[in-house]
Amino acid sequence: MVEEEYLIDAVDGKKKKLAEGVFLSELNSRLRQIILHDHPNLTAQSFISYPNLAKYRLLFAQQVIDKANRKNDFVRETVFDVSKHQDYQALDVQEEWDSKVTFGQKVADLVARFGGSWTFIISFVLLMIVWMAFNVINPFGLSFDAYPFILLNLALSTLAAIQAPLIMMSQNRASDYDRLQAKNDYGVNRKSEEGIRLLHAKIDHLVLQDQSDLLEIQKLQTEMLADITAQLDTLERNYQVLSESLKNKEDKVE
Repeated sequence: MVEEEYLIDAVDGKKKKLAEGVFLSELNSRLRQIILHDHPNLTAQSFISYPNLAKYRLLFAQQVIDKANRKNDFVRETVFDVSKHQDYQALDVQEEWDSKVTFGQKVADLVARFGGSWTFIISFVLLMIVWMAFNVINPFGLSFDAYPFILLNLALSTLAAIQAPLIMMSQNRASDYDRLQAKNDYGVNRKSEEGIRLLHAKIDHLVLQDQSDLLEIQKLQTEMLADITAQLDTLERNYQVLSESLKNKEDKVE
């Protein structure tokens, strides 16, 4: 049977087999710093058994997780601080506009709406036809506006003079409404842009920071699996050696 080499565990001072641990120089730099923090007198050739090393690996994994949680808390607090200073509130433009309209503005809107419809055009044409027909035909000997219809011309001029300012008032109101709508759209777009920027920041944090921490933990898991595999290989070799030794003894007895 092959003679096993024994070393002193630098952590607990117990004698361990060489196959049951690793040297400090073989470990990850961050893991070495954690071990050296508790045992500053260790050197690169110090031997550490797997049970003691497992404790420090778990501590290392916990530190990585705590660091990731602190980063997540920082990003969450940053997003909250930015969000709480966004005092803009989206408003219902139509409701805001209707609450400020005056009676005169309502009349101007009604005149502009009626004056820009086929109802007004047809009604106006029919009124002119009836007006002129009545004064030309002269039924019952009555005629209040004989040809060339001076009174009709005066009525049309008055109507045009009154209708034009009312339509302009309505157009001005429409322009003011458009400006209010544009201002509201600007506020909404600005708030949406800030939200998208914060979302990009959170995604970048998840991709860059959390991915790095995840790789660290995966690397640690890989090292632990490699150590377990090495221990299993050692046990298997020892078992084979022991089996061969027992078989040789049985052959000698026979």
